[in-house]
Amino acid sequence: MELIFWWMIPAAFLVAGGTYWVVRKRDRIDGSVRRPVAHSHRLTELPEYRAAVRRHRRWLTVAAVAGGVLMAAAVVAAARPAERSTVSPEQRNRDIILCLDASGSMSSADAAVVEVFARLAQGFDGERLGLTVFDSSAVQVFPLTDDYDFVQEQLAEAKEAFDGAPGSAGFLDGTWNGAGSSLIGDGLASCVEGFPAAEDGAPGDSGGTVERSRSVILATDNFVSGDPIFTLEEAAVLAKEKDVRVYALNPGEFDYGIDPDQPGAQLRMAAEGTDGAYYALDSPEAVQDIIRKVQSTEATAFKAAPQAALADRAEIPLGIALVSGLVLAGASWRLRS
Repeated sequence: MELIFWWMIPAAFLVAGGTYWVVRKRDRIDGSVRRPVAHSHRLTELPEYRAAVRRHRRWLTVAAVAGGVLMAAAVVAAARPAERSTVSPEQRNRDIILCLDASGSMSSADAAVVEVFARLAQGFDGERLGLTVFDSSAVQVFPLTDDYDFVQEQLAEAKEAFDGAPGSAGFLDGTWNGAGSSLIGDGLASCVEGFPAAEDGAPGDSGGTVERSRSVILATDNFVSGDPIFTLEEAAVLAKEKDVRVYALNPGEFDYGIDPDQPGAQLRMAAEGTDGAYYALDSPEAVQDIIRKVQSTEATAFKAAPQAALADRAEIPLGIALVSGLVLAGASWRLRS
C-alpha cells in the first residue's frame, strides 16, 4: 500500500496547526473583554445544570472526535491510497488479419466491408487483430494487436476514407505501387505473410511457445485486373502450407454464377481449400459464423507478459469518513437540542 499524493498529509498538518494557532490567539483576545457575573454559582450548583453541562460536554467530545476522524480520513482518501501489483493478463492464442481489397471494383462496397470488419472485431475477446489493404500492392494499416479501442478507431478512419470524407484520401497511399490493379493473389499472399514466424509465438507457462491459430478474413470480389506474382490459387496454397484459414467475404456474389471459372466460384474454392469458408458480404449469418469458426480453433488461453498494475484503495478511508460524518451530524443535532 502506498499514497500517490503523500505530500497532502504534511500539508494538512500544517493547515491544521495554523488554524489551531489562529483560534487560540483569537480566544486570548476575546478573553480580555469577558466580565464575571455575580452569584452565578447559584445556577451552576443546580443538579439539573450540572447534568446538562456533562451531557453537553459528552456530545461536544463526540462531535470533536468525529470531526477530527472525518478530516483525517478525507485527507488520507485525497492522498489516493493505492496498491501496486503485477498481473499476467489472459490472451487467446488466435491471430486474425483483416485483408481488404481496395481496388476500383470494390469502391462501392469497401465502406460496407469495413462496417462488417468492425462488427467482427466487436465479437472477439483476447484475439489479436491486424488490417492490411491492397490494390496493386499491399499496405499494413496496423499490425496484430489486442487493443480493441485502437482497432475500432482505425476501422472508423478506414470507413471515412472509403466514404470520401475530406482529408482522408491518404489512407490508401502505397496501395498503387505495383503494376496493374486488383491483384487478389498478391494481396492474399501479403496478408498470409503478415503473421509472425512460428518461433515468435507467445510464451507458454512452461517457458516454450504457444502455437497460434491464424485466420485471414479476405474481402474481395476477385475481379483481377493485371498480372499478379501469385494467383489466387497459389496464394491459397501458401495459406494452406502455413496453416492459415481464409474466410472470404464477397460483396459481388450476385454478379457471378456457379461456373468453376467464375470469380465467385474461384474465391469459394480457394477459401474452402484452406479449411476456411466463403460468404456473400450481405449474408446475415456471415459475421457470427466467422466468429464461431475462428473461436472454435485452438481455444487455449495463455498468460501474457507480466504488467504492472495500480489499483486505488480508497474504500477504507472513505468508509470511515462516511461513518464519521454521520456521527458528527448526530452529535451536532444533539448539541442544538
